[in-house]
Formats: sequence, C-alpha cells, structure tokens
Amino acid sequence: MLNTPGTPGTGTSAQPRRAAALQALGLHASLGLGRNQRHVLQGVNLALGAARWTCIVGPNGAGKSTLLRALAGVLPHRGDVLLHGQPMARMAPRVRARALAWLAQSGAAEASADDLTVYDVALLGRLPHQAWLAPPSPADHAAVERALRQTQAWDWQCRPLGALSGGERQRVLLARLLAVEADVMLMDEPLANLDPPHQADWIALVRSLVAQGKTVVSVLHEITLALMADEVVVMQQGRIAHAGPTHQTAAHRALEAVFEHRIAIHALGPRWVALPQ
Repeated sequence: MLNTPGTPGTGTSAQPRRAAALQALGLHASLGLGRNQRHVLQGVNLALGAARWTCIVGPNGAGKSTLLRALAGVLPHRGDVLLHGQPMARMAPRVRARALAWLAQSGAAEASADDLTVYDVALLGRLPHQAWLAPPSPADHAAVERALRQTQAWDWQCRPLGALSGGERQRVLLARLLAVEADVMLMDEPLANLDPPHQADWIALVRSLVAQGKTVVSVLHEITLALMADEVVVMQQGRIAHAGPTHQTAAHRALEAVFEHRIAIHALGPRWVALPQ
C-alpha cells in the first residue's frame, strides 16, 4: 500500500515504497440525481501496490463499492484514476479492459445473461482480446477452460446461467473475470452466496494470482476474511480512515473505531479474527 504522508484521506503509517498498480487522486463521486444526489467519495487519495491483495472494508454506507466502481471506471467521478501510472480516462477502452477486470456485486444486472451457457458467459471475458466479429481463438478457448476449472465450474459449461444456484452463478462470474487475464482485478463482494469451503477456495485462488504478480482489490464484509489480505483500506463516510498492512495494530484499531468498537480484533495463531464485543 502506498500512502502520501500528510495527505487528507489517506492512512498515516509510513510504508515502504512499492510500485503502484492503481491510484486515486482527489477522487469525488456522487450517487443519485438532483435533490436526491448524495456525495459519497470525499476527495479520496489512495495508491494500491502491485502484486498485492487489498481488501476495502468499512460499515454500510462508507463508500466501499462506490470507490471500487470509480476505480474500475464504471462510475462517473471527479479526480484521476491512474492504472500503472497512466490516466485511465486517456486509455483506449480495449487496452484498459485487457489490463483491468471488474466483478460487480451479483444481482439483477446479470439477468440478461441467464439464457447464455456457462461457457459463453466465461467467454465474454475474452472480448477485449478479440477483433471485431472475429471468432474466438485457441488462446481464448484455453483461457476460458482454465478459468472455469479454477472456479470448479467446468462441469457446468453447457448449462444455462439461469439454471444455477446463487453460489454456482457467482463462481461462473468469477471465471469470466479470470478469463480476461488482466493484471489488476477488482471484485465487489466476490464471496456473496459462497459457502465456507468455496470461500476458502477463493482465498487460495487470490493467493495464487498474487504469487503470479496479479493485483487483487476486493470489497468484503467478512472482516476476519479481509484480515487475511496483504493490505486493508478502512473507509468511513466516504473517506479513507486508514490504509496499510493488515497485521499492523493501527489497522486493527482503525477497524474497531469505524465499527464503533462493536468488534474487537484478536490474534488467533498466525491470523487475526474480528469478534463482537
């Protein structure tokens, strides 16, 4: 995690310099229109180190998903987002789509894909690599098979997405993201509908991706699981309350504070757990 000392909206703990995969510079974003418009992000400055797993956490309404959507370039905002040091707004859409993959929260937005087979849904992740109207290449098919096997969804390849359970569906959407083979992956509530064994599989997969040099940024509600990440970004009221390694005491105190001390962080062997107070 890269922080700028003394800059409002960032963590204050000193961190070693690390190449930034993704940066937010003075990020402002709003939701709603007219009199119903609500300012959510309040000048966020943040730098996310490459080849790291970072979790964004905080109470409901803190701006976690809004921040992730702004970083993904799918939500209008003021301020700049840099991808590998380059302004995303100036990048060609296809180039950006190859470099950064985005997994939204599961829900009605995917209903239009219900009639597609699992294989075809995962194949959508290869669109940034394909020429206009060109058929999928052998590399595309290999990437899709690899992604479906990684998420244990290969056996359903011929089933329609709409015939799957919530957890199965989530694994297919994750496979679509993996099929992009992007360097930076943003995931909003990727553990939704997954049972504990498949949550463990997801964590192992993320660890494997990071070991390959990929950068993973996820929004999680499960604080104990978020504490397994390399870095944590703690949000409150549209601002960054803290950003830094998950093992630091300052990160634990920030988490306890934004949840009004209704949770406490405790060591459990080599890991940390969040327990209700």
